[in-house]
Amino acid sequence: MIKPKKYKLDLDGFKCPVPVLKISKKFKEIKKGDILLVFTDDPKAEKDIDELSKNINLKILKKKHLDSDKMHFKLEKY
Repeated sequence: MIKPKKYKLDLDGFKCPVPVLKISKKFKEIKKGDILLVFTDDPKAEKDIDELSKNINLKILKKKHLDSDKMHFKLEKY
């Protein structure tokens, strides 16, 4: 079994709609089973990424609030 590759996107400082656009672009570049780690301080990111997951082959494996304004997402392409 091939181990999935992990990619990282640091989107701190970017506000809606930029994080979703950058995630969508990266998902076109990676392969099925690969993992994308996303860090963001966009207050709308949680809702936007939830919506995005319904429209593309994106599975949210983990979402975590790092502090009051930062979040971390672990996403998988399926």
